[in-house]
Amino acid sequence: MKDSVIGLGHGSGGRKTARLVKELFLKYLGNPILERLEDAAELPVERGRIALTTDAHVVEPLFFPGGDIGKLAVCGTANDLAVKGAKPRFMTAGFVLRAGISLDVLERIVASMAEELDRLGMKLIAGDTKVIEKGEKDECYITTTGFGVLEHERTFASERIEPGDAILVSGEVGNHEASVVLSRSNFGLKQNIRSDVAPVWPLVHALIQADVDIKVMRDPTRGGLATTLNELCDASGLGMLIHERDAPFNPEVKGVAEMLGLDPYYLASEGRLIAIVNPEDAHKALDIMRKKGSDTAGIIGEVRTAPAGLWLDTILGSERPLLILEGEQLPRIC
Repeated sequence: MKDSVIGLGHGSGGRKTARLVKELFLKYLGNPILERLEDAAELPVERGRIALTTDAHVVEPLFFPGGDIGKLAVCGTANDLAVKGAKPRFMTAGFVLRAGISLDVLERIVASMAEELDRLGMKLIAGDTKVIEKGEKDECYITTTGFGVLEHERTFASERIEPGDAILVSGEVGNHEASVVLSRSNFGLKQNIRSDVAPVWPLVHALIQADVDIKVMRDPTRGGLATTLNELCDASGLGMLIHERDAPFNPEVKGVAEMLGLDPYYLASEGRLIAIVNPEDAHKALDIMRKKGSDTAGIIGEVRTAPAGLWLDTILGSERPLLILEGEQLPRIC
């Protein structure tokens, strides 16, 4: 492209917009549906049920160890579909760009999206771009809608949770938020922590194919492990107990959390799966998680009738509640 930075004209709908679409977005994301450049995409109707999700991504900085906003937008959308048991198929994306953002930066973001879409076998089928006034830094916001297909008759829902069910997590949690936090220059801390951002569909598909009796699945994004499990407690009307000795945390993540006054149980992940499973299938599920996910996957707790809410069995032998936070520990982490 002739331009090196995005200007207000790139969001005007005129020639600059057309060049941006054809020379950048279609270069990486083009497919027969998107290349029609129509006002709406026409999709074939498939057998099975359809899953639909929408998301917005405002992470700062745009690039962080292990990922970037483009990879995050695709994985975050696909993972919301996957935890419902749906195979991710299609996605739409709306880009809100701050005038002055480099074309090279935008190209890196779009190329990253294309790589993740290809890995998942997904297609981006519609999109839009808007440009807002110039600010102090490069900014890009991405809103998405994801479409998935449930190719089975199973239902994963909180009402299926029962006392005695096992709580599993597919690997270390909190790495994403810790990575993003340390990437912000105002903290001035060195780090070796990489974001866990990744698609969970391959793992979910393996669990379904193995006929594991999964009650419900979630991905512990904003609010982390504690908030996600609290939501399941509220939805099911049951209590949950997780064991501190079994919770998979990277020691560096726990160290960073302690240094910054954060609770690691509330740190976001973007490539992890929480599964509530029939206890008879817990070790079967764990074996699959360790093969398809991470060797740090673990059975971290169980569902119980009372007391209500989420509780932590500490290494000291006492129990303490893990309550839902009033707000976010830190803003703009996804």
